[in-house]
Amino acid sequence: MTYRYHHFHLICSNLQQTETFFTSMLGAKLIKRRKFGAADGAILDLSGTTISLRTGREDDNIIGDSSQQRYGYDHLGLEVEDLDAAYKELKEKGVTFTIPPKDVETGKMAFLKGPDSITIELFQPSS
Repeated sequence: MTYRYHHFHLICSNLQQTETFFTSMLGAKLIKRRKFGAADGAILDLSGTTISLRTGREDDNIIGDSSQQRYGYDHLGLEVEDLDAAYKELKEKGVTFTIPPKDVETGKMAFLKGPDSITIELFQPSS
């Protein structure tokens, strides 16, 4: 059996806010809005990566946002060509960074907070 990446799925407290963040801040394209069962949702394309968004369902037991560490999801990593330029652009748009750009062994990285306190890493690999 061969497994390969298909999509990333986020449950969001405000679908429009999360959709707007990914489209206006990170350049994702809205593919379509759809229902996930009874929950409103959207499918986005972020440079070939599918991101599914949905609101909570009536029977979901949602216990907060991503502001506290827990087992499971940690962060979404996005590769960029120029981390300093991405950092500057997103700061000008009002994005909050928890870790500004810094050099690491394999390149440069920075971390930002998205809607519902999701953590997003921007990574520029070494040349």
